[in-house]
Amino acid sequence: MKPIIRVKIDVTKIDKSALFKGSKGTYLDLSLIPTTINLYGDNYMVTQDIGKDRRQAGEKGPILGNAKILETQGGQRPAATLPQQPVQVPVETADDGDIPF
Repeated sequence: MKPIIRVKIDVTKIDKSALFKGSKGTYLDLSLIPTTINLYGDNYMVTQDIGKDRRQAGEKGPILGNAKILETQGGQRPAATLPQQPVQVPVETADDGDIPF
C-alpha cells in the first residue's frame, strides 16, 4: 500500500497572485518540507511554492499548514515523538515568604 498523506492548509494565507490557470482549472504549487514528528503527528510543514527565482532572491513562501502520514506500507502509522530538547522548569527556593504553608 502506498502511504496516504493528509494535508491541512489555511487558505486565507495563500498568496493569490501565485494562482495560475491550467487547462482543467486553477492551480497552486505547494511544497511539503519534512519536519520532526510533533505532538500532533505532523510530519511535514506545508508552504506555498514561490518558484526558483524568488527563492534564490531570499524570499520564502508563506507557511500554509501541516501534513501527516496517515498510513505507510503495512498499514502502520509513524509513531509521534516529542522533541528531544530538555524542558526547563523553574526551581522555587525555600525562601518564598509569600507561600502560606
